[in-house]
Amino acid sequence: PPAQQGPSQTIFSRSVGASSSFLRHYDEAPTLLKSQPQICAIGADGEQLRIVVGLVLIALVFVGPKTPWGWIGLVPLLTGFVKVCPLYSLLGFNTCGVK
Repeated sequence: PPAQQGPSQTIFSRSVGASSSFLRHYDEAPTLLKSQPQICAIGADGEQLRIVVGLVLIALVFVGPKTPWGWIGLVPLLTGFVKVCPLYSLLGFNTCGVK
């Protein structure tokens, strides 16, 4: 008689199909990344300034007035690291120098 497939064999066969689909898309990733424009709205000077201001504001949580308002420094810190400012994008500003 044919062997019955248990739940573990069914799950395994499904995961193989999913992984082959993943691998197919993974192989296409370099092509897709090359076709996407680089997103940059903050220039190098703005990037460095945002990181410094963010770190100084976050330091206010631990030293000085020890105010929780210093956590607002996460905003310039993160926008400095990712080089994209949502407000700049909304207003159409670009200080990156790349068009």
